[in-house]
Amino acid sequence: MYLTKLLEAYGVDTVFGIPGVHTVELYRGLAGSNVRHITPRHEQGAGFMADGYARVSGKPGVCFIITGPGMTNIVTAMGQAYGDSIPMLVISTVNSHGHMGSGEGWLHELPNQQALVNNVAAFSYTVNRPEELAPALARAFAVFDSARPRPVHIELPINVMLAAADHLPVPEKVARLKRPAAQADEIAAAVALLDGAKAPIILAGGGAVRASKEIRGLAEKIDAPVCMTTNGRGILPPAHPLGISTSASFSATRQLIEASDVVLAIGTEFGPTDYDMYEDGFFKIPGKVIRIDIDPKHIMRTVLPEIGIVGDAATSAAQLSAAVASGKRDGAARAAKVRTNPNSDLTPAMLGDIHILEAIRDQFPDVIFVGDSTQLVYSGNLGYTSASPSSYFNSATGYGTLGYGMPAAIGAKAAAPNRPVIALAGDGGFQFSVAELASAKEAGLPIIVLLLNNNGYGEIKSYMVSKNIPTLGVDLYTPDFIGIGKAYGWTTETAGNLADLLAMVEKAASSTEPTLIVFGEDVRKEAVTKTTK
Repeated sequence: MYLTKLLEAYGVDTVFGIPGVHTVELYRGLAGSNVRHITPRHEQGAGFMADGYARVSGKPGVCFIITGPGMTNIVTAMGQAYGDSIPMLVISTVNSHGHMGSGEGWLHELPNQQALVNNVAAFSYTVNRPEELAPALARAFAVFDSARPRPVHIELPINVMLAAADHLPVPEKVARLKRPAAQADEIAAAVALLDGAKAPIILAGGGAVRASKEIRGLAEKIDAPVCMTTNGRGILPPAHPLGISTSASFSATRQLIEASDVVLAIGTEFGPTDYDMYEDGFFKIPGKVIRIDIDPKHIMRTVLPEIGIVGDAATSAAQLSAAVASGKRDGAARAAKVRTNPNSDLTPAMLGDIHILEAIRDQFPDVIFVGDSTQLVYSGNLGYTSASPSSYFNSATGYGTLGYGMPAAIGAKAAAPNRPVIALAGDGGFQFSVAELASAKEAGLPIIVLLLNNNGYGEIKSYMVSKNIPTLGVDLYTPDFIGIGKAYGWTTETAGNLADLLAMVEKAASSTEPTLIVFGEDVRKEAVTKTTK
């Protein structure tokens, strides 16, 4: 009960977890509390759900996990969250003192659970006495609130979990830290550089999604195009003349960046999956670089800046906006060249996929797309324009795991129950987490899954063909997805054409039941014709 009360003090309202013999005591306090519990069918699903919840809510996703196999199962999800800087609190058990790491074969025993987790967490901490729990949580939320937000792991030895904590006080109000503000001299130096710029540009990444208002104001004041990474999509809305959602891995976007004399990079680590997806090494920044980031190590990594600013993206952008001089620099015309350039590197197939996504977005401007590694997502990452921040995200960048889409969509729906949430999945990745169909049904979360069935790992197969590698292991036996969906109590549909697919999405968006919509390559090919007429 003590743990639950502490979590409530930090505003935690949802926990994802699977009760086990080593964690059931954690559940004693959940009963009667204000914390909702959602049960996934696999600990990896719990981590993905927490990830999706965190991205949409802005609060850390919290998981209760058993020692041993529970931790090995959730490590992949923690790796994805670590790579994308997502706040996640994983609270696990570990064998009792005297048993942990003994090598005697106690249930769920690992040689060193903390060592396993350390590489995918900001830190991992073992609570050796009940008195250490509150300080450990305070440290975790300090990371979430004021540093680069990554997973934190806190483990409770079973004997500590069972120890009395009635004597420990629960604070009425916990101390919360704010993100650091930029230094005045750093802002002044950046202002001088921006005021003297003839063709500035802003590169906005996932670390800037909570700063969309401030970035928009700054961009409009200095008349600078804003190029958004995959995780930064929606910082500027689709109709904004300064917005660019075309990947910086493409020639037209790169030409714009290379022609810019001052590059202001906000909350982006310059990851290759955004800036050098094809690993051709041609991404270059000849101009002077200003970097704003919460993580000082990343400011001095990959692209070294002329000026580095350690601080919150929103606060720093607001400080710059208040101090820079207004100026007309043909920003809209420069951005338009990228959006309309016929040599933008978007193939007809990519344009067709983006057409599907944008047709749904136009139907439902508040839609949240949560993607697995699949064809629509690969295309969307290269050119989809999101209506708002944190409304388009997926696992196809950075760490790049499979099986993410549906469980992360469940977490997103838990965070935003009144918005349509659509998981984008392929038949291969979907089978990594197909059991989470039960979780959505059980939790009463009516997500929509758009499942592209091309009977295999289509992207990998194409790559193997291009490299003249025998296509072994990529043509998959695919089950009856419609039958599986029905067995789990979902509404199921098969879309034979684009109009059917859009109509099914419209129907599903108003349903109180989760909906699985299966479609094939014929729908993708039809979408291509819509973009070539």
